[in-house]
Amino acid sequence: MNLLEKLFKLKEHRTDVRTEVIAGITTFMTMAYIMFVNPDILSATGMPFGAVMTATVVAAGVTTILSGFLSNYPYALASGMGLNAFFAFTVAAKAGWQAALGVVFLEGIVFLILSLTGAINTIDRAIPTTLKRAVGVGIGLFIALIGFSNAGLIQASPATLITRGNLTDKGPALAIIGLLVTGILMSLKVRGSMLIGILITTVIGIPMGVTQITGSIIGKPDSLAPIFMKMDLKGALSLGFMTIFSFWFVDVFDTVGTLMGTASRANMLDEKGQLPKIKEAMTADAIGTCLGAALGTSTVTTYVESSAGIAEGGRTGLTAVVVGILFLVSLIFAPLAGMVPGQATAPALIIVGVLMMLPVKDIDWADFTEALPAFITIIMMPFAYSISDGIAAGFVVYPIVKLATGKAKEMHWLVYVLGVLSIVHLAPGLFSFLGL
Repeated sequence: MNLLEKLFKLKEHRTDVRTEVIAGITTFMTMAYIMFVNPDILSATGMPFGAVMTATVVAAGVTTILSGFLSNYPYALASGMGLNAFFAFTVAAKAGWQAALGVVFLEGIVFLILSLTGAINTIDRAIPTTLKRAVGVGIGLFIALIGFSNAGLIQASPATLITRGNLTDKGPALAIIGLLVTGILMSLKVRGSMLIGILITTVIGIPMGVTQITGSIIGKPDSLAPIFMKMDLKGALSLGFMTIFSFWFVDVFDTVGTLMGTASRANMLDEKGQLPKIKEAMTADAIGTCLGAALGTSTVTTYVESSAGIAEGGRTGLTAVVVGILFLVSLIFAPLAGMVPGQATAPALIIVGVLMMLPVKDIDWADFTEALPAFITIIMMPFAYSISDGIAAGFVVYPIVKLATGKAKEMHWLVYVLGVLSIVHLAPGLFSFLGL
């Protein structure tokens, strides 16, 4: 106990080992669903499900433990929702999963450099708050669209682009049951609602013939060999600035928002309203992203579900260490993850989409110079089926509208630079067409 006190300064933070352990278990329960959801999404690229599951769990466990020791904050990290979908259905679909891993690795390096130099604070102040909020909402719609598609609730249609799926088929029917079960659990504020919902839906799927039982639920995890250190950096660079920037943008501002938001509610900020060790927390996040790419998984980021453990009294890195250990121990349940059908994880994607709608209420819809860029950013992500296109569209529209209405002074010069780069991303042949 003396060692834990020395490492985590429990008394100084007015907590104890029992409280920290309970907080860690609570956080783990609320985010353990990623063990099932992330491999399901990334395996759509051709990556082996079992290897991705191992990479997901190891990256989450090791990075969360590292964060606990490095920052002494109760934050847990794992492969981020939204970015995993962008990885699989946009980047990997275009250039292969090896190049997508390369993009994640490069983004992590950039993130690490900016974290260590402190430049992230300057960039954070430069980016319009409206666009930050709109990106989160747009990603929510993007994730929900993928969830509806994976569930079979919607399907492609040559007449109307998309249409309703056959809801009487056993797959979509199971997904609807799972969505209702998970939604009710969330409404009742049950800890670990999404994990419990996935497991219940998987069990219900057995008599329906959707869930396939393939032996024991406990066993040896799959090897990382098929995906370990398979990053294609050359292929990643060929995808251009905007793809790497989009990963970085979402990763950084997701992390900053999670750190500051949860710390504020838990009274962890100093008298200046700052998080004292935010640099260490951001550095751990960046290292986690690089590690995740090397292992074979998508961007690792700080989870907002950490707030569940903080609400239980978690105040130090011991909470994070407990979460990390639980992730690593959960590797023995690797065979169980392979039995979970896509219809059981799809409701979790839809629920995450719902949760990501929250910032929409903070966008100033009465100011059209804010509303239009926000709307374009949000709607382009599901319609273009690309997070990077949505971000780029927002950065094109925002400065143009502000300039045209005499509000140029409201913007940092960096917004203009990003606007030009976004035009290059969306219309790469435009400048040659204009003779430039």
